Amino acid sequence: MQSSLRLVDCIIEVHDARIPLSGRNPLFQETLGLKPHLLVLNKMDLADLKEQQKIIQHLEREGIKHVVFTNCVKDENVKQVIPTVTELVGSSYRYHRGEHVEYCIMVIGVPNVGKSSLINSLRRQHLRKGKATRVGGEPGITRAVMSRIQVCERPLMFLLDTPGVLAPRIPSVETGLKLALCGTVLDHLVGEETLADFLLYTLNRHQLSGYVQHYGLGEACDDIASVLKRVAVKLRKTQKVKVLTGTGNVNVIQPDYPAAARDFLRAFRSGLLGPVMLDRDLLQGRSAEES
Repeated sequence: MQSSLRLVDCIIEVHDARIPLSGRNPLFQETLGLKPHLLVLNKMDLADLKEQQKIIQHLEREGIKHVVFTNCVKDENVKQVIPTVTELVGSSYRYHRGEHVEYCIMVIGVPNVGKSSLINSLRRQHLRKGKATRVGGEPGITRAVMSRIQVCERPLMFLLDTPGVLAPRIPSVETGLKLALCGTVLDHLVGEETLADFLLYTLNRHQLSGYVQHYGLGEACDDIASVLKRVAVKLRKTQKVKVLTGTGNVNVIQPDYPAAARDFLRAFRSGLLGPVMLDRDLLQGRSAEES
């Protein structure tokens, strides 16, 4: 990515709108230098953005002045990206790129936040063309800095798609779990039931009871084992387990907890449990440990 910087006029950093204040890779700012920078907070349809103004103010205090909220699946707000980038490049000194007519933009971000989806969305909007780059619901689909992809005719603009890069050190367990909930690391590396437990804890703490309605549970519950058991029964996800007794092996039918945890996470990630702001505590100036 650094070796491609000489060819780049502007950097678009894509991040998940459900975690606008946490999990961004701090090394991007250090290593990618003084290039104009636009932060695109994608998946806005899955985020509770009641406090959008607070998010923007918080980011401004961190030195991020240009923010666009998007939903690349439905092309919402994507039209704002090209004019903003054009303005940023126009008002900055292009160094040794001054003689180039076309703009070259690098797209960066942590894994699975929608970098490739943004490129495809821009192509649909401005070129009436579809996919130029593969997308997937798990991290690691883009594996190398790709060749330039045209996204616009006027101005002539090319984008470089890059692999998602997580910070080498994640500052806290809570930040790591938020990143994992948003799918930036593979679930099995954290544990699906651990993630489901953190999700339940977050939903209950924010008094979001969408999961109660979605699974027909009757009431909110703090015990993840109890919730997963009821989810498994509702989804008819059970497994036969051999239990050794004094009289020999007995087959017992048990709830399939991992399958229930996977469904719980899938429901959250696809918005079926309602919009969620995982960084609500940071917006209110406290961490989860204090609340």
